[in-house]
Amino acid sequence: MRFTALDHAMMARAIQLAEKGRAVTTPNPFVGCVIVKRGRIIGEGFTRAGGRPHAEADALAKCQESAEGSTVYSTLEPCALHANSRGPACSDLLIAAKVARVVSALHDPFEGVDGKGHDNLVSAGITLDTGLMSMEVECQLKAFLQRVRSGRPYVTLKVAASLDGKTALANGLSQWITSAAARRDVHTMRRDSCAVMTGIGTLLVDDPALTVREVPCERQPLRVLLDSRLDVGDGAKILEGGNTLIVTATGAKTRCDELLDRGIEVIRVPTESVKGKVDLSAMMQALGKRKINALMVETGAKLNGSLLAAGVVDEIVAYIAPSILGDNAKGLFALEPLASLRDKITLSFSDVRQIGPDLRITARIIT
Repeated sequence: MRFTALDHAMMARAIQLAEKGRAVTTPNPFVGCVIVKRGRIIGEGFTRAGGRPHAEADALAKCQESAEGSTVYSTLEPCALHANSRGPACSDLLIAAKVARVVSALHDPFEGVDGKGHDNLVSAGITLDTGLMSMEVECQLKAFLQRVRSGRPYVTLKVAASLDGKTALANGLSQWITSAAARRDVHTMRRDSCAVMTGIGTLLVDDPALTVREVPCERQPLRVLLDSRLDVGDGAKILEGGNTLIVTATGAKTRCDELLDRGIEVIRVPTESVKGKVDLSAMMQALGKRKINALMVETGAKLNGSLLAAGVVDEIVAYIAPSILGDNAKGLFALEPLASLRDKITLSFSDVRQIGPDLRITARIIT
């Protein structure tokens, strides 16, 4: 299919609209939709908080005139009815509205849809064109697509360091290496994530709250603590206000019950056969079953290194300050010594930009 300039412009608008739902639709994907008739937009919408209404339903409801004979641009396959549907299927709504054509960027791999929405449209005689700006939407929905396809969240490690890759002084002091502007940007990352995770080592040193405070936020992300022995103290900030999940391996039942009484969910996952610690791959699958699409990790060198070694990290976002702390300061990733450069973890830089005085470098893990 050869798409026109209008097709590209309208799908670009749909992608732009989808961003409005990024922080609030989880676990649903954030989708954008534009409805065009006689060359002009008559309705547009995006997936709303909690995943309903879907983008197509939102756009149809906002049409300034009948959508009959129109072209609909949607960033993801319109849904079909399935066992967990919470409302009418978008493909059925589009059929009822008698639209003439649907342009869909991506097939939805979710098992309840998985081509059924597209099939419904074609069976009703609606022209279907797919694949327009699919790479852009793949990137936009990478977390949702990863969780549906692999069963685990899209995992982003956030790190902050000096130019020589140091995160703290030898005595543990680390506040603050990067600027206030960088820290505000981190809060935007938290807001856009389904969950934010740290480890017990970082908690005992820094006592982070892991909440979104520096930017407007409609939905606080779930806070996840990896604490193999349930060493977290009652006064830890991460326990305040609930909305916290603790992942443990061998924690005592009495302590587990105490946390449950405070509204803190605790789950046990299998341990690694050699080290006796939480199996990180199993943990990620457990988080995927809880429909966590995007997991942001803010922790120390030890857990950073363990996650990388386990092969469960997809992306690193590094904030680099224009400063040097020296050899004795603490590093970013605690990894086993490499015997050969062939064993290095290879990255691909996808974005580099300045945030205040600092650099923010985004890098994908190459597998």
